Amino acid sequence: MTKLRLLIVDDEPLIRSGLRSELAKFAEVEIVGESEDGRGAIAQIAAVRPDVVLLDVQMADCTGLDVVRAIPADAMPMIIFITAYDEYAVKAFELNAVDYLLKPFDGERLRKSIERACERRKDKTQDGLAHQIQALLDTTGHRWPERFVVRDGERFEFVAVESLDWVESANNYVQLHCGAKTHLMLETLSGLEQKLDPHKFVRVHRGRIVNVSRIRAAHVMLNGVYELELHGGLRLSTGRQFKDAVQSLLRK
Repeated sequence: MTKLRLLIVDDEPLIRSGLRSELAKFAEVEIVGESEDGRGAIAQIAAVRPDVVLLDVQMADCTGLDVVRAIPADAMPMIIFITAYDEYAVKAFELNAVDYLLKPFDGERLRKSIERACERRKDKTQDGLAHQIQALLDTTGHRWPERFVVRDGERFEFVAVESLDWVESANNYVQLHCGAKTHLMLETLSGLEQKLDPHKFVRVHRGRIVNVSRIRAAHVMLNGVYELELHGGLRLSTGRQFKDAVQSLLRK
């Protein structure tokens, strides 16, 4: 069997060094990279496609859960979270059968986590891991992400959700319009709609989602169509099939 390809993500150099030393004892493990922050983790997961990631829960630039949210379900590796003791986080991990290591980590616990990862790969049980991870995200109560990760060549940029004015469909991509800047992200409009807080964003057209806080006025057109005027003067037409959503917005 090929080796378990593993990525280490932690913002503490001593923790990364300790993990490397311990993992060197496992003949079945190949360390394919490491990162000290979430931005680097997202880039490396996309680049090297590891089997499993040892992922710090709390880093300087973002949390481990932010990293998980940025990874498409079909590219999700197995995750072993690394955390300083946090009763709430540990209960969430245990409730959703998500593996974790406590800092300072225990060599025996690490060994068991690696063995479970090897078994999951051998039994091809990774399919259920995405559901476990999603259940964990729901349990933690942070359902709506605060930012998205957009790739621009070799650069990964964090785009704050609150900066979005409106979103436009572009086949299997979406264009995120943020003031004068526009970002292209690999995601369908329907997929993105599921990740946005419906109290803050509304789909007004089969090809458009609008940030409610950016709407200055709504102009009535014909046949149940409206024209939404955004701050800055841009006007976007709505779709007839989204009339109820727009009218509900106007009633509020």
